Amino acid sequence: METLLTLHHINIIVHVISGSLALLTAFVILVINKGRTVHRLLGKAFLVLMCITVVTGLIGVIVFGRNTFLLVITILSGYMAFSGYRAVKYKANKPRFLDIIIALLAIGSVAYFLYFFKSIGMIWSPVIIYSTVGYLIMMVIYDLARYLFSTQLYARLWMHEHILKMISAFSGLLSAFVGTVFSNYQPYSQFLPSILGTLIAIGFMITYQTGKKRTLLID
Repeated sequence: METLLTLHHINIIVHVISGSLALLTAFVILVINKGRTVHRLLGKAFLVLMCITVVTGLIGVIVFGRNTFLLVITILSGYMAFSGYRAVKYKANKPRFLDIIIALLAIGSVAYFLYFFKSIGMIWSPVIIYSTVGYLIMMVIYDLARYLFSTQLYARLWMHEHILKMISAFSGLLSAFVGTVFSNYQPYSQFLPSILGTLIAIGFMITYQTGKKRTLLID
């Protein structure tokens, strides 16, 4: 029993450290010049840190019976980071086995959460719970539906998709962190980071689109 408790504490420490480093990495990515080598390296580091955060989060829920809703918001952030990285890596909507499997696993995690919803209890605000679950489902549906898009259409979408997903991963992680640390200020401490992330994503997408049109005009 004591050994299990020690492992539980170690898992929490690794989860907190990896999540905190992922947040710090995301902050740096947001402020540096995009598309350069440093940006790509930090993006990969962010993805690795997110993987560690997701795995330790899964261990905390499945092995140690921690708050299951944290599983959903962790899965959301992890899935957004993975899918956002894949979007910029391939820049095409050709179906890939790994992408489909990860999407189905994400949906499976939501199904698990909803099935045991009553036994979990409303530890977090219902607004946060329903919006998080709904957003994850919406993004997975988009990821499966995008295979039906034409190559020409997706060529205009993949960068916007990358921006939205990576910032969604960041804001989801930030929401979990702030909501946990400032639990007395829920639900504001939970949904305000998400609103901030949405505004940042919109700003970057507008900036990208404007710069792209300016380049076309110059050419």
